[in-house]
Amino acid sequence: GLSDGVDGFLARRYNWRSELGAMLDPLADKFLLVGVYLVLGWVGLVPVWLVSMVILRDVIIIGGALAYSRLCRDLSMEPTLVSKINTLLQILLGLVVIIAAAGPALPLWLLNGLIILVAVTTAWSGADYVWHWGQRARECHARAGE
Repeated sequence: GLSDGVDGFLARRYNWRSELGAMLDPLADKFLLVGVYLVLGWVGLVPVWLVSMVILRDVIIIGGALAYSRLCRDLSMEPTLVSKINTLLQILLGLVVIIAAAGPALPLWLLNGLIILVAVTTAWSGADYVWHWGQRARECHARAGE
């Protein structure tokens, strides 16, 4: 996670960008978060339903991106604001859960509140991607039919 932050900072600071990096960076983020949530769910530190939501959202996004790329041949990975907020909250919840597992007792309202926020933003972000990229696919399909 830290190396991803440093990588993002350097890319923005020095304008080190590439198409490959634009595709690999979000995929690496997804693999990191899915891995964290799988482990936290496996050991019972986060609810299995939340792990399922996080994974299902990412499967839908990746599947949609592949379908869009095949249909339109033009895919640029553009995270939405709600997706960025969701990623931040997923990371924050993961850190809070790991810290709580290490010993310091954290208020239950904090953990439950973060779980609810992650669930809401996961659903919202997934729906946002489906709507946004569905609109783009319809426009692409309409242009192709002209």
